[in-house]
Amino acid sequence: MTSSLPRVIAHCDWSIHPGKRWMAVALQDGAGWQIGLPEPVGATATFLDRLAARSKAPGPVLVGVDFPIGVPAAYGAATGLANFAELLATVGSGAWERWFDVCDDRADIGIHRPFYPVRPGGRRREHLLTGLGHADAADLLRACERKTDQRPAACSLFWTLGGNQVGKAALAGWREVLQPQGARIALWPFDGALHDLLGGERTIVAETYPGDTYHRLGIGRRPVWSKRSQAGRASVAPPLLDWLAQRGHAQAPGLADAIRDGFGTHASGEDQFDALIGLCGMLDVVDGHRAEGPPLDAQVGRWEGWVLGQAV
Repeated sequence: MTSSLPRVIAHCDWSIHPGKRWMAVALQDGAGWQIGLPEPVGATATFLDRLAARSKAPGPVLVGVDFPIGVPAAYGAATGLANFAELLATVGSGAWERWFDVCDDRADIGIHRPFYPVRPGGRRREHLLTGLGHADAADLLRACERKTDQRPAACSLFWTLGGNQVGKAALAGWREVLQPQGARIALWPFDGALHDLLGGERTIVAETYPGDTYHRLGIGRRPVWSKRSQAGRASVAPPLLDWLAQRGHAQAPGLADAIRDGFGTHASGEDQFDALIGLCGMLDVVDGHRAEGPPLDAQVGRWEGWVLGQAV
């Protein structure tokens, strides 16, 4: 199998709210990458087909989504299933019919309904641990979510309360995108290394995390800035524009102005910003400036997955 460059690369900043799903797209024109202005994802049932239709020549499509793709190995082992692919194909039917329903009562938490809670008020993370039969919170984290010297621990996939929870976005993405597409898509890294997948014909979907990409683009955290404010986003425009210039990526008319403007005053500004940040990180992986971050062991490749471009 021969690797090739994707003809289309897209990064989607995901949300449970369709109006806050934005993507940034880069097209390969033979001479390099042409980066477009961020745009709404639109109908999830058709957006992968719409991306593929943008290519002017045959070639794979690579799509990054910033919701988890995979489950903690400890949870996976308890399901009795073979791997994440089998779990993804199974949930929502039979004994797993209510898997997508977030539990409101701690008594409902279990292997077949691991997501909790629906609302605040007496709900604690310990309930999730007890319901799933674990004493150590680390058991409910994937390897790519655990604390390192470079990053704090992430929130457990199964916890669905608070500003840093990711469970609801994962549920939406799995149900609306991954499950319906089935074998039409290849999931990195479960279906193989990126180099090998790019030699195939299926659209490749990979997990991303824009927050892990800022520093690679020269965007620091000091002085303190917030992606949630237009002023904060505009304040980091210089290093982002410098990075784009150094890489030599062509830009659609108006993109540089949008970056300098901090993507406007609308609430979607932060979504557009992260869509572009994630795309830049993906381009660096595809162009060989950054390792893809292959699975480190069998459990990662079987159950947990990884974040594209994330170091150990």
